[in-house]
Amino acid sequence: MALSAGDTIPDVTVMTMGKDGPAPAQSGALLGSGTVVLFGVPGAFTPACSDQHLPGYLALAEQLKSKGVDKVACIAVNDAFVLDAWGEARGTGDAIEFLADGNGEFAKAAGLELDGSGFGLGTRFQRFAAIIKDGKVTDIGVEDVPTNVDVSSAEAVLAKL
Repeated sequence: MALSAGDTIPDVTVMTMGKDGPAPAQSGALLGSGTVVLFGVPGAFTPACSDQHLPGYLALAEQLKSKGVDKVACIAVNDAFVLDAWGEARGTGDAIEFLADGNGEFAKAAGLELDGSGFGLGTRFQRFAAIIKDGKVTDIGVEDVPTNVDVSSAEAVLAKL
């Protein structure tokens, strides 16, 4: 069953990139305090993710924070090196925190897996965006089509805050 409003976020190990390289962290600790906007993408450097989804959150990061968002985070079934390179390539700085779910454990626990094997991608995330308050999902939008960036867009999330 897919993650929905009222659910507690899954608490699994993800990787983040630190100054000394990739480091494990628990998703519950990273996402369980304050107001967090978490958006998931099928893959770093893919067209809709790179050209629409990530840039929208980068452009509206300050507006999201002015509405009480403490953290904007992006999660993908990619490794920490790829997500770090993607953030650097897109100039995200500290505006967006990247969570690498390289083994797809969060995607599976959240019920948000996407079978991208037909495109040579394997198991990935469905494209989504969630508003999380103190570890509980208050709103989530999951795209029906992986290339769409509508209900998971930064604009859609901003309108719900």
